[in-house]
Amino acid sequence: MIDPVLLTRDLVRIDTRNPPGHEAAATTLLADTLSDAGFSVRVQSFGEGRTNLVARIGDEGPATLFTGHVDTVPLGTVDWSVDPFGGEIRDGRIYGRGTTDMKAGVAAMVAAAIAEADRIRERGALVLAFTGGEETGSEGAQYLVAEGKLGEISAIVVGEPTANRFLAGHKGALWLRCGCRGVTAHGSTPHLGDNAIYKAARSVLRLETFDFGIDDHPIMGKPTLNIGTISGGQNINSVPDRAEFTVDIRSIPGLVHESVRGEVQAKAGAETAIETIIDLPSVWSDPAGAIMAKMAAAVSSATGRPTEAASANYFTDASVFTPALGFPPTLICGPGDPDMAHKTDEYCETVRIAESVAIYRTILAGL
Repeated sequence: MIDPVLLTRDLVRIDTRNPPGHEAAATTLLADTLSDAGFSVRVQSFGEGRTNLVARIGDEGPATLFTGHVDTVPLGTVDWSVDPFGGEIRDGRIYGRGTTDMKAGVAAMVAAAIAEADRIRERGALVLAFTGGEETGSEGAQYLVAEGKLGEISAIVVGEPTANRFLAGHKGALWLRCGCRGVTAHGSTPHLGDNAIYKAARSVLRLETFDFGIDDHPIMGKPTLNIGTISGGQNINSVPDRAEFTVDIRSIPGLVHESVRGEVQAKAGAETAIETIIDLPSVWSDPAGAIMAKMAAAVSSATGRPTEAASANYFTDASVFTPALGFPPTLICGPGDPDMAHKTDEYCETVRIAESVAIYRTILAGL
């Protein structure tokens, strides 16, 4: 059996910070590991050094899809106390960029799949889809869906960091870039210009009180809107002729992104031009459904803890896979601690990795 902690370490030692991504070395490692275990593997390229991996075992019928991403976010500006690409293991933790988000989850899936390979061959099918480009908007997943070769999928398991909690969905993400134009002039004669920053400021203040007009989701709660960045002008003694701000909306089921964008435009005003950066829908699977209930039981059996349906505020590749594959039941469950994602000195508890392998094996044995 593959040691999932050591595989996590090997993956962490491959720098897949996105941008630029360069996931090819990581997907090659996974492809070789799975091929040696008898899986059919296929690597898809979507740019220089940018790759996805699809591996399959079992019959040609409907398959369970296990998925995760191998790219990571940058390191940040604060110095790390450990080598971010060392995969150091101490005091029950493995350290490095991507340990929690989400190379440990990928490693656990691979270890579980190999351990259950013989059982899967006898009674079903499993597809592993490991993507690049997730951190910047699920580009890799979108390329895989566009290719259309994943086949019929009966259930999806996403190994994103949940500390092995059972999540039945997550919020969607609608990111908007908003721009205002003006007329430049000398800073001593502002009446001769048209200040784009004032226009942007008025728009931002109007959006501070944005009302989505939708009831709270019983698990996800409210949708949210946040102004993430604002910039404008070229120098202090000129009237700025351009200003820009970005909007981060996290949506819930029932919220139509196209309609929300129109409402944001109306609220921001005609002087603000809006373009979409990311448009990824929310995902929710009824926890009482037959397959979700089986997976909840598997999580509880493997962990010894009761499962209560919860959701995440972050998005995952399920935003792409779940609707494109006909809305199969989708579970989000992985070993990483969501509070450690994207942080300096990121780590994952090794006991959680072993626990994830047990969860995934129990799911595969029961579906």
